[in-house]
Amino acid sequence: MKKWLLSILFIVAAMLVISACGAESEDEAVGDLEEESSEESSGAEEESDEEVEGSSESSGEAAIEDGVLKMGTSADFPPFESIDESGEFVGFDIDLAHKIADELGYELEISDMSFDGLIGALQSERVHMVLAGMSATEERKENVDFSPAYHHSGEYFVTQDGSDITSIEDIEGKVIGVQQGTIQEEGAKTLQEDYDFEIKGMTESSTLIQELITGRVDIAYMDTTVAEGHIEEQGLAGFEDPTTASPGMAVAFPKDSELTDEVSEVIEKFLEDGTIEELEEKWELGEDE
Repeated sequence: MKKWLLSILFIVAAMLVISACGAESEDEAVGDLEEESSEESSGAEEESDEEVEGSSESSGEAAIEDGVLKMGTSADFPPFESIDESGEFVGFDIDLAHKIADELGYELEISDMSFDGLIGALQSERVHMVLAGMSATEERKENVDFSPAYHHSGEYFVTQDGSDITSIEDIEGKVIGVQQGTIQEEGAKTLQEDYDFEIKGMTESSTLIQELITGRVDIAYMDTTVAEGHIEEQGLAGFEDPTTASPGMAVAFPKDSELTDEVSEVIEKFLEDGTIEELEEKWELGEDE
């Protein structure tokens, strides 16, 4: 009887020991699994962070690294930029852009858009630069960066031939058409401080001339070089604005773009070696004195 009782006690004790060891082993296993899972999760997060950082570092220069230099323009501004009968971009700015791209070893891709949307395209980095006869005004410099000026022009009042509007005093009470977003729109608003007239804004330069010819505006206020071309082609008249001095046309870039310095060096080179002068002669651009 005693032997039987001792045997039972021994078996029970052995089972308790085995059970305790098993529980401890399970706890250790669970702990190991949790630790491994935590390490794997941490490692995955680190890898994910590295991938995101790598993606972020490469995304800002991806297009340039692909060798494609994206340029925005508003192709309604001959002889600086327009689209010919075959659908090709042509003009002084277009030729200059191609030369800049060639000098830097890039392929040029041109996007046409409304002039008043060009600054926004730079700010959203849809394009790397803008060549569109854009004057480097102080107001624009608050939102984008510019290269050195590559061409100086001026402003011109275009009228119908035989018009009695022949001087700035005659703009009183008239309707003056301007292209929206241009330095001429800014200039017209400044002139309203001294002269009483109405401003009519339009999205395209070519529309100004049609509005003038059809009598919907009395005057088209435009860049001098562009105005002289329309006067010769359409048999119009006009006179220079004696009150303004253009800050000069320049290439525009997003703020703090690394491309600004690269292109600026090319512009300086082209100004010194006669490249820009040759383009001005090709497109018959008169330098405003």
